[in-house]
Amino acid sequence: MLVIRRDLVDAMVAHARRDHPDEACGVIAGPAGSDRPERFVPMTNAERSLTFYRFDSLEQLRVWREMDANDEVPVVIYHSHTATEAYPSRTDVSYASEPDAHYVLVSTRDPHEHELRSYRIVDGVVTEEPVEVVESYMFAHTGVDDVPDCR
Repeated sequence: MLVIRRDLVDAMVAHARRDHPDEACGVIAGPAGSDRPERFVPMTNAERSLTFYRFDSLEQLRVWREMDANDEVPVVIYHSHTATEAYPSRTDVSYASEPDAHYVLVSTRDPHEHELRSYRIVDGVVTEEPVEVVESYMFAHTGVDDVPDCR
């Protein structure tokens, strides 16, 4: 399950709308080992394409070095689909190289509504996962018993 703050979802959607009709792309970095998206990093689609995205290689190198220096990892790798549903294409699957990342797709095909879905992509296998959007991680479902033990 991807647990993500609403402000980060809003930032991804705003970036996707801003770059429409081209696909938008970027990452949300988080502390290594936490699986918690924290720092929004919009990136340039080097392809400037309606149907394909590719990180600019120099920008990607800079961003990945910055994450390394901050002991961060790409918790979310996102991009938009401008005319199709939010489901990874064969090309998206072939380029997925971060097995621990949540691959988030935002569809902007409807000018008034967006569709946001998250996937794990490992060794070419696509698995959709639930997305929980929270106001703050402090109140997020943790997957363990959320009720304090009162014994």
